[in-house]
Parts: sequence; structure tokens; C-alpha cells
Amino acid sequence: MRIGLFIPCYVDAVYPEVGTATWKLLRHLGLDVSYPENQTCCGQPMANAGFESQAVPLARKFEDKFRDFDYIVAPSVSCTAFVRLNYERLLKGHECRTAAKAMDVVEFLHDVVKPTGPLGRFPHKVSLHNSCHGVRELGLSSPSEQNIPAFNKIKDLLALVEGIEVVEPERPDECCGFGGMFSVEEKAVSARMGRDKVLRHIATGAEYVTGPDSACLMHLSGVAKKQGLEIGFKHVVEILAAGL
Repeated sequence: MRIGLFIPCYVDAVYPEVGTATWKLLRHLGLDVSYPENQTCCGQPMANAGFESQAVPLARKFEDKFRDFDYIVAPSVSCTAFVRLNYERLLKGHECRTAAKAMDVVEFLHDVVKPTGPLGRFPHKVSLHNSCHGVRELGLSSPSEQNIPAFNKIKDLLALVEGIEVVEPERPDECCGFGGMFSVEEKAVSARMGRDKVLRHIATGAEYVTGPDSACLMHLSGVAKKQGLEIGFKHVVEILAAGL
């Protein structure tokens, strides 16, 4: 199978180490992965801000770059969810082959690759952050508001990491307060939600917070730094690839 690696613009600009870790991890697992050059934003920020028409040219470019791959893998639940849930509508009148093939790296590893051996080594206590898009749009874990058997694909993968201890905070799938434009338009509410979330992670005794979306981790780490709260932040792929 041919895999197209999509690195969202904010990951490329702010957290390039997450993109590098994703590439390293997929290659370590023996997968045929390519990084199409000149890829750009998926269009999520424009659409979320109410300028959906401006996302259409970006969706067309994404379609052109990634349409021939068997899977399109990204280390970002929000960008993946945007492509999967919105591209067929945005590209109405044009064939859309990318929406159904877009997968977050966690669900791709868990559902398609299904690794069984050790994935890196990270001898630390880690608190798991379940991002909203991952829980309720991609199904990475069970939503607490639904009466269904509990599951967590992120936790399943982290169980393959040597030396790690994984814990979860109180209210494990409550929003961190980022929400893209929400953090700009409702800054005070967003900051308070972020502080509450960081404090719940700290209360677990964890050294690090991890999750599948750098946007949530960016928000939480910014809140922690401004409030002088001591805890580290690592994207889940950085932990899965640690020491490989």
C-alpha cells in the first residue's frame, strides 16, 4: 500500500519534530510512505472562520496531491476530520477520492497496520489527552456521554511503548478550550478551560501530557507556561517513535 504523508501547516511551522517522528515511525514499520512536496493547508482555518469558499481551492490542491495514494496519513485529528467530513461537499461537482482515504496516524496504526511489537521506549508517567475531534469525529476513543463499552486506540498503541505509565485525568474527554477560532473569539473562556484541563493533568502526577493533536497540546502548553505550571507535552507519535 502507498501512503501519502500529510503534515498540516501548523505542524510544519511550529512542531516539525512531530512530522519527522511520523515519517520515522512509518518507515520503521516498513511502510511505503511518500511526502508530496508543495502540499499546503487543508483549508480548515478558513472554513472554521466562516470563509468556506476560500477552503475550496485548497481542497482541490489537496485532492490533486493525494488522490492516487491508498491512504493519506496525518498527525492531526482536526485536519484529518476536516478532510474526511467536508471535502466531498466542498468539492461538489468534482470527483473526491481523498476524503475516504484520510486517516489520523493513530487510527491508521491501530486499525490498518496493527503493530504488535515494541514501539520505542519512554520511561515516564504520561497523562493522556483525548482531543475532541479524535473522540467524536474519528472514533479514537469512546465518548463519555455515550453508554457504550470503553475503548481507547491511543492507549492501546502506548501500551506497546517500553517503560511508559499511562494515566488519564478526571473528565478525560472534556475539551481543553482551544477549538481553533474559539480561542480567539472567546479568549477568557478558552484560557480558563485550558487552565482547568492542565491542572487535571498535573493532578495525575504525570511528567508529560500526550495526545494526537498538536493544536490542543499547543494550547495547553501555552496555558501552562503562562501560569507557571510544570508539566511537559509530547505528541503521541513522538513517544511511539522515541528511541527508534
